Amino acid sequence: MRQMLHRARRQGRPSPLSNAATTGAHTSVDLQLVLAVDVSGSIDAEEAALQRRGYLHALTSRRVIRAIEAGPLGRIALAYVEWGDREHQRVVVGWRLISGRASALAVADEIAGAARQVWLNTSISGAIDFSVRLFDRSDFESPRHIIDISGDGHSNDGREAPAARDDAIAAGVTINGLPILDDRVVPGGLDRYYAEEVIGGPGAFQVVANDFADFGQAIQTKLALEVAGLTP
Repeated sequence: MRQMLHRARRQGRPSPLSNAATTGAHTSVDLQLVLAVDVSGSIDAEEAALQRRGYLHALTSRRVIRAIEAGPLGRIALAYVEWGDREHQRVVVGWRLISGRASALAVADEIAGAARQVWLNTSISGAIDFSVRLFDRSDFESPRHIIDISGDGHSNDGREAPAARDDAIAAGVTINGLPILDDRVVPGGLDRYYAEEVIGGPGAFQVVANDFADFGQAIQTKLALEVAGLTP
């Protein structure tokens, strides 16, 4: 990813990092999107690497870039969050403007350079509550606010996930899901759990990743749909 960013600079294109970081107060965008990524103890180092790599390739894919550029304003705002138990969430990359490949590469480079942290438990409600508060700290304005939450297990810490989901919906936020089935046996199915207790709001949907190897393609599909305002 860093090689792609450096290559863009050598080719004389404007600095994508400056494009991504310069926002200005109350910049209008088509969408404000929080990518909320599970880094709890059930995800090992190899799985975490596959997961992060999937996001990096999806953000810079032709499919997603075209979806961004095709919007009414041709730009979105994005924040990347990693989360574990109810006390531990962190903003890996704060709100950034993405309006094309150069700015997408800059955001991907920031994500790629961040150190990995791991927390033991899984608090989906904590991730939702934390992500909702990020919209209050945004300098952007948009008709749509979405939290894109991915994970490989049930919430087992903090308040119940549906309570956080319902509060987010009341605040005008849609929650989409990307359950990672992997090889773990989850009673009732993780995809069903996400459908019934995690996602919600106008146009809410989920895309299922069958395993971590499948995650990259799943997140690319999901991001392209979210940006375009479509559902599967």
